[in-house]
Amino acid sequence: MLKILSQKQQIIKVAKETIETEGNAILNLANLVDEEFANAVETIFNSEGRVIVTGIGKSANIATKIVATLNSTGTPAIFMHAADAIHGDLGTILHNDTVICISKSGNTPEIKVLVPLIKAIGNKLIAITSNRESFLGQQADFVMHAYAAKEACPNNLAPTTSTTAQLVVGDALAMCLLNLRGFSSNDFAKFHPGGSLGKKLYLRVSNLTSLNEKPQVHPDTDLKNVIVEISEKMLGVTAVVENDEIVGIITDGDLRRMLTKVENFSGLTAKDIMSKNPKRINNDAMAIEAMELMDTHGITQILAEDHGKYCGVVHIHNLTKEGII
Repeated sequence: MLKILSQKQQIIKVAKETIETEGNAILNLANLVDEEFANAVETIFNSEGRVIVTGIGKSANIATKIVATLNSTGTPAIFMHAADAIHGDLGTILHNDTVICISKSGNTPEIKVLVPLIKAIGNKLIAITSNRESFLGQQADFVMHAYAAKEACPNNLAPTTSTTAQLVVGDALAMCLLNLRGFSSNDFAKFHPGGSLGKKLYLRVSNLTSLNEKPQVHPDTDLKNVIVEISEKMLGVTAVVENDEIVGIITDGDLRRMLTKVENFSGLTAKDIMSKNPKRINNDAMAIEAMELMDTHGITQILAEDHGKYCGVVHIHNLTKEGII
């Protein structure tokens, strides 16, 4: 008897089939990377110009993503819509530029018009296509084979597997260029100064300590003034400092614990309450390192120092506000 699936079961079935279809196609792409792929990468790497990426329809959407990835990893790139190119935007292409044209079939009317124009200008043309034998595949100087046997669409019509394959080939290209350029995390930070990702790469402890008050007391400071210092600086903590060096730390928690243990507060000083050898970090360290230390030790503040001299406090709220957490 034929089993009828519920709506939820049908949704799960279709989702899994889609992922499996696209996943299998992506894994097969590794078998298609060859010397021609390497030659295409080297052509871009050795070029003195930019990369112009073009396509139409869904391939144009993939082209814009590839452009963004190239730009963010050190390879200057520009998107040029294939339809607009034959109506004036062909002037985008400069003499030393390398052109990447993306098309699943490689035989669309716009591509057939555009490719001869690019060839006439004399620029190197790289194809990302599923069909090596297409017009685009035959005319290109290099083919990066983004083969997709079938779309995830049950009608084999909606671009799904093919566009995913194009995107993965574009990522492979970008990562190869990144590797050849020796593109480091510091370089990445230069191109991503905004957002939490960029801040993780460039924000230092000193950028955060400079935003806060600098709570500190002497080991002989009396209890009242310790409490005043913690309250006024509003960081829930104060460093205990002698000769500019950190000798201890007092937190709100230390004060609460002291209240449960001591009946006579008269004569208590900072050195009687403080925790010795507190966790600390270099003021020039990356902010992400401060976050990792706090997480490892289960603390919400950490003291910063420079060559043994007290610099200030980093609070977990600083990291949250900057988007590091």
